[in-house]
Amino acid sequence: MNKFTRSFALKITGALLISSVAVNALFAKTEDEASAKLEALSKLTKTISTVEKYYVDDIKFKEIIDKAIAGLMQNLDAHSSFLNEKAYKDMQVQTSGEFGGLGITVGMKDSALTVISPIEDTPADKAGIKAGDIILRIDGNSTIGTTIDEAVNKMRGKPKTPITITILRKGEQKPFDVKIIRDLIKVESVYAKMIENENILYIRVTNFDKNVVTKVKEAIKEHPKANGIILDLRNNPGGLLNQAVDLVDLFVDNGIIVSQKGRDTSENVEYKASASKTLSKLPLVVLVNGGSASASEIVSGSLQDHKRAVIIGENTFGKGSVQVILPIDDTEALRLTIARYYLPSGRTIQAVGVTPDVVVHPGKVPQSDDSAFSIKESELKAHLKSELNKINPTSEGNKTEAKDDKNIITQKKVDEDIQLKTAIDTIKILKIKQQ
Repeated sequence: MNKFTRSFALKITGALLISSVAVNALFAKTEDEASAKLEALSKLTKTISTVEKYYVDDIKFKEIIDKAIAGLMQNLDAHSSFLNEKAYKDMQVQTSGEFGGLGITVGMKDSALTVISPIEDTPADKAGIKAGDIILRIDGNSTIGTTIDEAVNKMRGKPKTPITITILRKGEQKPFDVKIIRDLIKVESVYAKMIENENILYIRVTNFDKNVVTKVKEAIKEHPKANGIILDLRNNPGGLLNQAVDLVDLFVDNGIIVSQKGRDTSENVEYKASASKTLSKLPLVVLVNGGSASASEIVSGSLQDHKRAVIIGENTFGKGSVQVILPIDDTEALRLTIARYYLPSGRTIQAVGVTPDVVVHPGKVPQSDDSAFSIKESELKAHLKSELNKINPTSEGNKTEAKDDKNIITQKKVDEDIQLKTAIDTIKILKIKQQ
């Protein structure tokens, strides 16, 4: 054997030895993992058997398993959960669009059951429930340690039935009770108005159902000569991802809108804008607050990253994870977090939220002496019209007032909302810069 042959043979032998060691290590690792799984399963089996045999109450085996699964899901994150037969049916009722309840969206924040937002014109909204309120008790029962699904099930019920929730609110010295009468919850997802004395289109999106993009398109097409658009996403808890993506696409003509990344690479998706879907280049302002979550944060954060809109208001809720319903069988399922959303810049929404470009806390617009007199004068005018209507309920003046109030954001309403007033002023500045 010559020197070259011997050297080549040594290299082959060395390679085979390395491969053999690698394969053995792989097998050893696989065996260790399998052994660890068997030990863990053995521990679970022993625990279940011990509970079944010694627990003070007689619990059926299926109930023990259900509790074990529920505990597992609850400890993964605040949004994953086990849907037993009742919870699964309740979820299907909720997604149908009509159900008896209070009209609030809740989530877990810092392990506390927190109101993400009240839905407009629902019992909770009328009772004064606010985004950020912590629900301490439901009908006297503590919510500490409860899951979102358990809390929602307790709050949902037949219309016209009462419920009392105990609220802890920032700025209040102690918790207080709020009595609410449940009702059938029907939500109008989009409505559009013009700002009085301003050629600005105001579009309010209360939640992202399947009709959002269609209705927003209609509103924009009906007002092609508007000087700008104010998109109000305050207290919008989210909804359908495709509606959020397509809404951004109406204002952005290229680039990533949002990306979704999970442990399973098959869940990794990039949603991109298309120039063919772009509908408006008008100056745009988006209003957000602590009740803006999920899809609302995708819309506001994406428009912010694309520098397509000025975001005004308060920091958003911070829910940027993706949940899917995975059936176990025909009657039960898992709600499981499978991925997180990332904005075009690569930043995450989860537990962070979207920080506005202009931070404005809610409140009334400060008034000078002259403007205060103007408001008092308009209030007197409204009062006189009201008195006139008592004499002649069908007067044309009253009809016009009602029509105007339905289709227009009045100056009085603007003066009561400093966030909206800031948005109007910002549109004016953006319009000047655009010229």
